[in-house]
Amino acid sequence: MECHFEDIVKKLSPTLRRITHKLNGHFSFFDDDDLFQEALEHLWVTFQQGRLKDKTDSYILQGCYFHLKNYLRKTIDKASLTSLNELIDEEGGTLEDLLVYEDSALTENVDIRSLLESSRAKGLTERELSILSFCLEGFTVREIGKRLGVSHVMVVKLKNKIRNKWARDKKSGYQN
Repeated sequence: MECHFEDIVKKLSPTLRRITHKLNGHFSFFDDDDLFQEALEHLWVTFQQGRLKDKTDSYILQGCYFHLKNYLRKTIDKASLTSLNELIDEEGGTLEDLLVYEDSALTENVDIRSLLESSRAKGLTERELSILSFCLEGFTVREIGKRLGVSHVMVVKLKNKIRNKWARDKKSGYQN
């Protein structure tokens, strides 16, 4: 009997979701979907290598569990959150100041300081402000994810939240 990857995922997804929720530990830089995506990637690699043949569901799930524990252990040590207000030099400069005064094509056409201030007024979180500033610097979704220690999927979700907040405020006639 030939086993297809889609069948394995369909059968194990509910249990994998429970495992990722339990392991998450409510880290600020991960959500359950990030860990679930990592588990699926691990499953895909092991499936492609032929290491899932003749394995029980319990064995496969245990392998995913240990992979995720190891992934979390390695990633937590490397993750760091950056705030726009965090000091980045000895003179008391912040990331926000660096973005505002940097001479680039982006800053010539956009008043970044007013954009960041209006973003704060729209209720963006520090994480969303970080993503916004990285986008303004021209980073890709994957590069932003690496810098923040989250998956690119999480970055896309947060960018959508930013868009939704801006759209909601635009519809309600919010003026800065």
